[in-house]
Amino acid sequence: MDEAGRGALAGPVVAAAVILPKFIKLAGVRDSKELTPNQRQKLFAEIKAKAISFGIGIVNHRWIDKINIRNASFRAMKKAISQLDYKPDLILVDGFKIPDLPIKNRGVVKGDKKSLSVASASILAKVIRDEIMTKFHQYFPEYNFKQHKGYPTQKHLKILKSLGPCPIHRQSYGPVRACLNR
Repeated sequence: MDEAGRGALAGPVVAAAVILPKFIKLAGVRDSKELTPNQRQKLFAEIKAKAISFGIGIVNHRWIDKINIRNASFRAMKKAISQLDYKPDLILVDGFKIPDLPIKNRGVVKGDKKSLSVASASILAKVIRDEIMTKFHQYFPEYNFKQHKGYPTQKHLKILKSLGPCPIHRQSYGPVRACLNR
């Protein structure tokens, strides 16, 4: 299990859970941040085709503002797990253990570098979140979400300071709050 969008200033957090066959080989699968968009897209299709099951959970910016990003990430993960066709015996989670989950789970620091299933989940979550942010670009082209996907790049911060936040910005985040009353 892994998520994407935790450090972004805009848009949802997306989690993915992936169950892979026991001795599967997926050449090139590693932490999604180490891959190009084209590599992620190719691996996305291969992972979905070869996985025993996968689930996706999405929590929007409004919920992130209400319950904070940590709780929103756990909520997205629980949604992803609920979509699995099979109940796993153990869930490896990139980073932190999921609290209040009736399934045994273990937080693994840098899990996307240590586990093929966590790295696969990283890719699914990243590709889906990037697609969502590219769609948001159509509604808010002046923010250029198709390029930075809502993350706090220099260009995004400059646009945010100039225009102020748009409806999908996370208003509980410091850089966004600083631009609310410009």
